[in-house]
Formats: sequence, C-alpha cells, structure tokens
Amino acid sequence: MRRLFWVGVGVAVTVVVIRKGRSWAAEYLPAGTTDVVDGATRLTRGWNTARAEFAAGVAERTRELMHDLVGDADVDDLRASRDENLDDLRRRFRPDAKVPKTHIPAHWAGPTEDPDDDGDAAFF
Repeated sequence: MRRLFWVGVGVAVTVVVIRKGRSWAAEYLPAGTTDVVDGATRLTRGWNTARAEFAAGVAERTRELMHDLVGDADVDDLRASRDENLDDLRRRFRPDAKVPKTHIPAHWAGPTEDPDDDGDAAFF
C-alpha cells in the first residue's frame, strides 16, 4: 500500500511540474519558440519512423534474397556441416585423387557466404 501511495505522489508531482513548466515556458520564452520545438519534435519522429520502415524493408528484402539463394535450407546447419559436405564431394567426384583440404582457398567460406560482405552491408 505504501508503494502505491508513492507512485500516486510521483504521478501528481509529474503532472504539476509539466503544467507549471509549460506555463513558465509560455511566459518567459519568445513567441513562436514552442512552435519551433514542436516542429523539431515532429521532424524527429518522422525521421525515426522513416528509418524504422527502411530497416524493416531492408530486412524483408534480405530474407527474400536469402530464400531465393538457398531456398528453405537452414543456413546455420549448412555452415555447421560445411566440412562434412566438402569431404563428401571430394570422395564422390574425385575418389582416386588425394585432394588436401588446402586445395580450397582458406578465405573461401562456401556458397552461402558473400566474400565481399563485411558484416554490416545489406542487400538492396
């Protein structure tokens, strides 16, 4: 019960501070200042909304491209089983040759990796 009382006191103090602050701002600030602040606030909200929608669109397009690239396969499973799959391909297509693992360039991560991707690039 005591906590509820202090929550009520906090809400009441907040309401009083906001109302007094607005009246003091209207009294002491030049005319039109609050309109400028409101405009800046709207601009900031619009920018944040546009940024969030752009990020959502990029994420959706990335998922579409990844699906088109690898289908319904789980990319993490493919990456985890990459060495086994490479060994299987070596045995299947070159059973008589002794192909060392160093034959595949060390920097090449496989067909599900983009060699030019530095981690923060997105597909457009």
